[in-house]
Amino acid sequence: MPLALLALAISAFGIGTTEFVTNGLLPEVAADFDVSIPTAGLLTSGYALGVVVGAPVLTAATTRVRRKHLLVGLMLLFIAGNLVAAVAPTYGLLMTGRVLSALCHGAFFGVGSVVAAGLVAPDKKAGAISLMFTGLTLANVLGMPMGTVLGQHFGWRAAFWGVVVLGLIGLLGIMTLVPSEPVAEESNLRAELAAFRKPQVWLALAVTAIGFSGLLASFTYVTPMMTDVAGFSESSITWLLALYGLGLVAGNYLGGKAADRALTATIFTLLIALAAVLLLFTATAHNKVTAVITLFVLGGVGFGTIPPLQTRVMQLAGGPATLVSAANIAAFNLGAAVGAWLGGVTIDAGLGYTSPNWVGAVITTVGILLAVVSVGMERRGRRDTTPASPAAPVTTSASGG
Repeated sequence: MPLALLALAISAFGIGTTEFVTNGLLPEVAADFDVSIPTAGLLTSGYALGVVVGAPVLTAATTRVRRKHLLVGLMLLFIAGNLVAAVAPTYGLLMTGRVLSALCHGAFFGVGSVVAAGLVAPDKKAGAISLMFTGLTLANVLGMPMGTVLGQHFGWRAAFWGVVVLGLIGLLGIMTLVPSEPVAEESNLRAELAAFRKPQVWLALAVTAIGFSGLLASFTYVTPMMTDVAGFSESSITWLLALYGLGLVAGNYLGGKAADRALTATIFTLLIALAAVLLLFTATAHNKVTAVITLFVLGGVGFGTIPPLQTRVMQLAGGPATLVSAANIAAFNLGAAVGAWLGGVTIDAGLGYTSPNWVGAVITTVGILLAVVSVGMERRGRRDTTPASPAAPVTTSASGG
């Protein structure tokens, strides 16, 4: 794998860290600005909204920009957003910094996926994409805990200064290691938008949003699940989240490897496994040992879906795929938001802390059904476009018989 992928992974680590870092620092932020914990929690929602909006808009506006130059510009925006957050004197300015840094998130992973896939041979594309996303998964294992510890000991602003340093390292790596390729002649907004005229592309985006949302329906409420249901102490949550993060890293890597061998089979296998594990978690959450095992496996099969789903939507674009790739990143985040909301609805309805698991299983099953429809349409399309074999010539005997 080329060194340029390392630069993309480091940048992804920085972006992933800033996405999650406020989760561990909500009490400190709330106390500093004299707001409630739920109000401080809106910093995460604001970031997610920035991702959904920024992914398609920024990508569409920069189709004629060289991808390396675009990645550099996105990292500069990321650094600027975190600088604003680090020095923000008011809650509103902190939110502004969060949204600014989020705007680059979707576009970076969308463009980065295309760049990563272009750095390797065709049979290694999903593996290259998964390597870039390893930075995002490691942010759950290392970035968020490190940011939390830094913020708790030196003030929450220190966490954002740390993210600025990560952004600078990623920027330097991109500038020195990522090759500068000329913009392809066919790469323009009209060509990029042409992919969205294909029903298959919209189906693939729907599979991503709906299939993946089952994971977040469950994981958003994993803390009360592990404390109130499984019986762990609150102090155990840190290592439980780290274990979940290790599952993300393993699943992301193995999902990319498997997708390079059999893309469609990998998607179906992982989505079916995700639905099954979510359903199983409803029962296993009541025992400490089985809950821990299930949590690790949940992270693995959940994030294992990212490389194959990202690869498939780029493949279905059938031409310039930067905008479609960014739209799929937005779909992941939209699915995460919807899944988290639906999981909360079941808890508010009094169905218990394990109810998001079976809700997630139902949602992911819908995604599987959409994948069945998508693959069926693709196969019918191939049959319809395959020319019929020429008929064998009719021969007659010498007697005319």
